[in-house]
Amino acid sequence: MALKVYADRMSQPSRAVLIFCKINGIKFEEILVDISKNQQFSPEYKAINPMHQVPAIVDGRFKLFESHAILIYICSAFPGVASHWYPSDVTKRAKIHSVLDWHHANLRRGSAGFVFNTVLAQLDSHQSYPQVVNQAEGILLRSLSKLENFWLKDGRFLVGGSQPSIADISLVCEIMQLELLSAKDRDQILSPFKKVAQWIEDTKIATAPHFDEVHGVLFRAQKRFRERMKTQSELKAKL
Repeated sequence: MALKVYADRMSQPSRAVLIFCKINGIKFEEILVDISKNQQFSPEYKAINPMHQVPAIVDGRFKLFESHAILIYICSAFPGVASHWYPSDVTKRAKIHSVLDWHHANLRRGSAGFVFNTVLAQLDSHQSYPQVVNQAEGILLRSLSKLENFWLKDGRFLVGGSQPSIADISLVCEIMQLELLSAKDRDQILSPFKKVAQWIEDTKIATAPHFDEVHGVLFRAQKRFRERMKTQSELKAKL
């Protein structure tokens, strides 16, 4: 029975799991849980993930949610996964875990919070509070600085790796959500961080062609969002 991956490609953790399965040749069935239609709250999906989030997996009778836990499980349960993704050395694993824990408490809070309270709030007519936007932006910039000056200080990839680990793919997919910003805002945020930019490019290359294929939905959304924001700005200018 093939692994089942419940995901929405607009979700950055979902993309990380999908890319990882593809790059490692793992046979799986991708099942769309469309969060734009609130399908994560359906009774059927609640039986798989009562937290109402994506991604989640079902492997036989085993169910699991939380993307970091999923990536660790797949590395451990499926033969043929290259060792650099999740090395057997316990000290290297511990370093990967430290990055993953830091991710949710820092980079994810900043990136997801900033994108939601700028682009998505504007497009969906949700009220956006300047203090919330400023707080999220501050967390995001501090997180990018930590990536630049600490996590990437010893090698091309996180924690000194010469090849990517599950931490790299998780964090790069997180940062890719910034593609939903206007080109000006995205470049303003990322341009000071040269190591981060190179690391993103190196991770894309290491996971080609699956990286761009899985991110295709994000790139299409980027085009739509930027066109809508341009139209909204033009309409406001005429008022």
